[in-house]
Amino acid sequence: MARLSDIIEEFIKQMFNENANNVVFIQRNELADQFRCAPSQINYVLTTRFTYERGYLIESKRGGGGHIAIKQLEYDDLNKREELINQSIGDTITYHNANALVNHLLESGIIEKRECEIMKIAVNDRSLTSADNKNKIRADILKGMIMIILS
Repeated sequence: MARLSDIIEEFIKQMFNENANNVVFIQRNELADQFRCAPSQINYVLTTRFTYERGYLIESKRGGGGHIAIKQLEYDDLNKREELINQSIGDTITYHNANALVNHLLESGIIEKRECEIMKIAVNDRSLTSADNKNKIRADILKGMIMIILS
C-alpha cells in the first residue's frame, strides 16, 4: 500500500496533467481535509517532493484567500535553462539533490535513461572517493554534463 505522502504527491501531479498551464493552486487546509491528514503532512510533501531540484517552484500567498502556487519549471529557452541549472545546483550539491535533479531531467524528457545513469555514476560518492570537496566537484561535473546535453 502506498504511503500517504506518495498519494498526495500523485494527486498534485495529476492536477498538473489535467491543467493546461504549468501552475497548480492548492489550499493547504482544504487538501489536508480531503486526505484526512494534518496540514503539516501537506507541507512535508511540498518541501520534499516539489523542490527546485525536481523542477518545481513553490510560492505561497498568505491571508484571507491565501493559496500555494506550485509552478513546474520550463526549459524551453536555452538561457533560461542555464540559469535554472546554475540556480538549482549552485556552487555545491549533495548526491541526494543531484540525484533528484537528474531524475527530474529524465522525467521531463530532457535526458534519456542512459544519460541519467551515466550522470548518476559520475556524481556518486564512490566516483569521487579521492576528492576533498565532493559536493563542489559534484556540482561542477553536473553543470558541465547538463550544459553539454542542453546545447
